[in-house]
Amino acid sequence: MKKNVALIILLSFLISCKSEKKKEFEKKVKIETFITDDFEIIKPIEDSKAVLILFGGFGEKAADIKREFQVLDIAKKNQISLVLMNYSNKLWLEENDKKNLATLLQNTLEKHNLSHKDIYIGGFSSGGIVSLLISNYITGMKEFYIDPKGVFIADSPIDLLALYKASEINIKKNFSDVAVQESTWILQLFNKELGNPKDGISKYEKHAVFTSESNYTKNLSNLKNTKIRLYTEPDLNWWKVNRKTDFEQTNAYYIQKLSKSLHKLDFKDVTYITTKNKGYRANGDRHPHSWSIIDKENLFNWILNNN
Repeated sequence: MKKNVALIILLSFLISCKSEKKKEFEKKVKIETFITDDFEIIKPIEDSKAVLILFGGFGEKAADIKREFQVLDIAKKNQISLVLMNYSNKLWLEENDKKNLATLLQNTLEKHNLSHKDIYIGGFSSGGIVSLLISNYITGMKEFYIDPKGVFIADSPIDLLALYKASEINIKKNFSDVAVQESTWILQLFNKELGNPKDGISKYEKHAVFTSESNYTKNLSNLKNTKIRLYTEPDLNWWKVNRKTDFEQTNAYYIQKLSKSLHKLDFKDVTYITTKNKGYRANGDRHPHSWSIIDKENLFNWILNNN
């Protein structure tokens, strides 16, 4: 009996010491912040184990990423530097966009002594499109040496041709004011910049991450050896009730198809991650199209595991 009591006391002491050491370590991790018109950097003062570059959804700035993703504390705990981009009004990247953005990222990481770290890039919605396209561009260009170790997306509209067709359906159904307004804007933009797909889909293939109709994946060809994560929450009931949308019209459907295509092409490390009832906006509104579908603890473990 006395031995058991002594063992319990010893275990309690060890757990207490471990907890105190953890608290002491977390207090010692001091950070510094740099803010410009293009980005916000939040990094450990002494050292960081990796760099995570984040792109927000359409119209989102650094402040929106911080509010919706709430990633600051876990980044600090894991000694990972954050680069929160104010680059969010793109559904595709032209060649000059890619070069300018790649140059901005490389110069930024060099200036803040982060270019030699393990780099990861990710984004939500349209930010995921930018993340994949710029990662593919950087990896394929010798003038840039900040090749990402991994890239991820969260419920991104990766197939522009499919997005065009889904927008046509939304307008025809006229069920949701939000969907109709967004779809009207998309059709106007795409018709102007990419043309009506009835006249050919080559511009859609050139600019999109993935075109499922023709199984076009060349815009990701340089990422064959890069770790890729594809997050989505295929809540079919939510989309039915709130948008009267079928699964074949959702981002999740095309993200799933992309995952299957990349696996068939022997991409080294592609993970398709679906979630359930995790999509909530910072204001508490339920929405499967949200930053919150990403499990932050799991994501940071993925970043720190360089195998």
